Amino acid sequence: MAWKTLDDMDLDGKRVLTRVDINVPFEDGQVTDDTRIQRIVPTITDILAKGGSPILLAHFGRPKGKPNPEMSLRLVLPALETALGRDVVFMERPSREEIDALPGDAVVLIENTRFSPMEEANDPEMAQFLASLVDVFCNDAFSAAHRAHASTTGVAELLPSCAGRLMAAELRALEAALGDPKRPVVAVVGGAKVSTKLDLLSNLVEKVDILVIGGGMANTFLAAQGISVGKSLCEHDLAETAREIAEKAMTTGCELLLPRDVVVAREFKAGADAETVKVEDCPDDAMILDAGPDSVAHITQAFDRAKTLIWNGPLGAFEIPPFDAATNAAAAYAAGLSRSGKLVSVAGGGDTVAALNKADAAESFTYISTAGGAFLEWMEGKTLPGVAALG
Repeated sequence: MAWKTLDDMDLDGKRVLTRVDINVPFEDGQVTDDTRIQRIVPTITDILAKGGSPILLAHFGRPKGKPNPEMSLRLVLPALETALGRDVVFMERPSREEIDALPGDAVVLIENTRFSPMEEANDPEMAQFLASLVDVFCNDAFSAAHRAHASTTGVAELLPSCAGRLMAAELRALEAALGDPKRPVVAVVGGAKVSTKLDLLSNLVEKVDILVIGGGMANTFLAAQGISVGKSLCEHDLAETAREIAEKAMTTGCELLLPRDVVVAREFKAGADAETVKVEDCPDDAMILDAGPDSVAHITQAFDRAKTLIWNGPLGAFEIPPFDAATNAAAAYAAGLSRSGKLVSVAGGGDTVAALNKADAAESFTYISTAGGAFLEWMEGKTLPGVAALG
């Protein structure tokens, strides 16, 4: 779809309502990870360079439509000012008069949009109010684009609108991965449960050439083939669904890669006694907690054949060694191919980013999405309201 970027907009002397995602982790009075703040800096800098004044809108936490001092964006203000290297004006209840009284290069942060129930209801009255504060709308919060809220879709329909730098980069990366990718395309989908990723798996078997299934959800596919998975996390009630996805993959010509060998243990804790067995030899009293080295070799061979990689979810219980070995090894291999220019690699989702960071692989991937739900819904083939509103 066609959408405008900052390059298409005349921002000189304009107040620019800029929807950002600064919903960062916060503990003991400090932002503990400012990645999301750092990623909006180019958009704010470019708006200022084009003579505009960024008026920032964001949510923080889940206040459920009521003011909550523990979720005030005042808490994030110091980290935002540090990242920008300048003062930011904070407004609880903004007015156009107040905003116009500020210097033309002022940066303003408006209080948490979700302090009002009108935000998540996409109330036209709130959208009208937000639009009245400014001249132009810029959406730089892809991570909130799967929600039809007043600050993402409502206001976009009332003002000249464009995508910010982060949003544009995200859309281009996803288009390169799923829209018009270089083939063959490999997708890695891991995580605990098939039930949370049914739409994703069903869409991907129509779009990719090879689908690697890892994590707890692989156990459900193995069990559906009649393989005993012992005491492993497994959704036995979804066996028929798993078989249907496998059959659909055969119909579409998508190669499905499941573990060939697995790492098992009797308890899930750091340093637990673990052994590697063939997938059909899982002991009845053990849990599958990671893919084994033969599985990793099979996955990396698929990476060698690929031109594009999409990654969502770990291959095992990566939080606890030694069950991070498969994720670390496969991620490191993909990172190497990406560095050498042989692979376009796009990854996203909360656990995915954490796993790739843990493997020291994230920086070498072509693109890492900070979006969780929006990244998943895009991969599921769904239309994102916040993106559609920019068209």
